[in-house]
Amino acid sequence: MKKQSLLLLTMLGLFSTLLLTGCSKSSTSDNKKVVLNEVAHSIFYAPMYVAIEEGYFEEEGIDLELVTGYGADKTMTAVLSGEADIGFMGPESTVYTYLGDTNDYVVNFAQLTQRAGNFLVARSEVPDFEWNDLIGTTVLGGRKGGMPEMVFEYILKKNNINPSSDLTIDQSIDFGSTAAAFANGQGDYTVEFEPFATSLEEQGTGYVIASLGEDSGYVPYTAFSAKTSYMNENPQIMQGFVNALQKSMDYVNSHSAEEIAKAIQKQFPETELATLTTIVSRYKEQDTWKEDLIFEEDSFTLLQNILEEAGELSERVPYEELVNTTYAEKAK
Repeated sequence: MKKQSLLLLTMLGLFSTLLLTGCSKSSTSDNKKVVLNEVAHSIFYAPMYVAIEEGYFEEEGIDLELVTGYGADKTMTAVLSGEADIGFMGPESTVYTYLGDTNDYVVNFAQLTQRAGNFLVARSEVPDFEWNDLIGTTVLGGRKGGMPEMVFEYILKKNNINPSSDLTIDQSIDFGSTAAAFANGQGDYTVEFEPFATSLEEQGTGYVIASLGEDSGYVPYTAFSAKTSYMNENPQIMQGFVNALQKSMDYVNSHSAEEIAKAIQKQFPETELATLTTIVSRYKEQDTWKEDLIFEEDSFTLLQNILEEAGELSERVPYEELVNTTYAEKAK
């Protein structure tokens, strides 16, 4: 009898374990798969990684897969083809696509950064640097038509410098390779994102002398976007996605640079915590990240002004066509 009771208890225990396991699997499988393609994997986008590492997407029922596109053109292609559900890139790409007569065009629904994230690096320290110092020099720049290059040229023009005649901007080097080229002797200056700017300083081969984010002012540098059809078909996913991002914006605006660095350290295993903290601090001090995710009309107007000045805009696009603030407003 005791043996039968023991056997019955064992079977009940196994059944309970299987039942609980089944519930756990069911809970996980209930999360909706979302593929997010980011233009680059950069500390500049810290709030997005906070949302991943702190489990905010999971809390909103989203099973997020992060893919790095290595270029806005590649990220946009992934979104248009359906390979990615959401893209994270410079919003200028949505303007180009819209003007290209794409039927199911891509719309911006959440703005993450409000300043440029790159820095001007020189070969030696320049305590009293002025932008006029670049006249007659060679600067390693970015891809034509991309936000990094257009913001750089925007700053030059603000300082009455002609980008095409007053200096030489070398745009022949691939993104991510300019720091190595500069360290090997190419150019007098280079425009770098992190961690490359800090890396050049640590190697003693370069010195950060200016922040493009500070000198350009508030610019809608990067935003999340998705096809119109995807947003219409998945309103709950869209709201959950933005809710998760808003939690991360609240986090970065209420925590120290070191706390943020620790939160995203798994995303950048090759970077020492001290270096990571320095970089986060640099971005935090220049007010890089918005408090909310609303892409304001004034920012969109400024974006088109920059595109127009760079000769990349054939006609103006209505704000209402390419920006949807519904989800960001509800997530506040």
